[in-house]
Amino acid sequence: MGANRMKRVALQRAPTVRVGCAGWSISSANSAQFPGEGSHLERYAGMFNCVEINSSFYRPHMPKTYRRWADSVPDEFRFSVKIPRSISHEQRLVDCESDVAAFLLQVCRLEQKLGCLLLQLPPSLPFERIRAITFFRQLRRATKLPVVYEPRHVSWFTPEASSALRELDISRAAADPAVVPQAMLPAGSSSLQYLRLHGSPRMYYDAYSDETLKNVAKDLSQTSSSVSQHWCIFDNTALGHATSNALALIDILRGAG
Repeated sequence: MGANRMKRVALQRAPTVRVGCAGWSISSANSAQFPGEGSHLERYAGMFNCVEINSSFYRPHMPKTYRRWADSVPDEFRFSVKIPRSISHEQRLVDCESDVAAFLLQVCRLEQKLGCLLLQLPPSLPFERIRAITFFRQLRRATKLPVVYEPRHVSWFTPEASSALRELDISRAAADPAVVPQAMLPAGSSSLQYLRLHGSPRMYYDAYSDETLKNVAKDLSQTSSSVSQHWCIFDNTALGHATSNALALIDILRGAG
């Protein structure tokens, strides 16, 4: 093998792959696959290495609650925490520095187990460069944590928007169902790539086929010189399919080595 080839191989590495669900409910159909002892979160963390906290979108949690959650999971486990809707949907990213500060004071009790922050934007919020850059600059001054945003207005899926957020080291989630074809592809910062699978064609209800999960596993297994983490979160929780799909994906990944 030539020196240049060896150098290229050395630069490629397998990113950390995290697979989990939106919330740590365990469907009755899969209950026997989880440890029998402990809280719901402790049992969940016996099978998965990450979780997305969605309840923070609707209401604040006490810092001691986040601390208790952190103490319930192994050292390698990571939380993704959803930024409150008061910031994204009510204030629409404007004049919300105090709300961001209060939120960060709560979630910081997760300490090293806080993996990233997730900002879900409403379908009615278009990309406006000044508003977006102002908000994300303020957020970047407040925290160096990985930040992922999931937009739902078509104006966010442009080269201009992706470039602006990439410069601030902000990642755009890939999501299914996709608002536009580009929404199925991650963009912005490439250091952390985040996939949210909501269920398709019925969001939150439908399960994913084995063939789809195999394709997802293939994408998650790609080596890269720039991507350090792949997250895959199943949000098709309404009928319990998130748990089944996440467990099946882990089995596929293990089978692929």
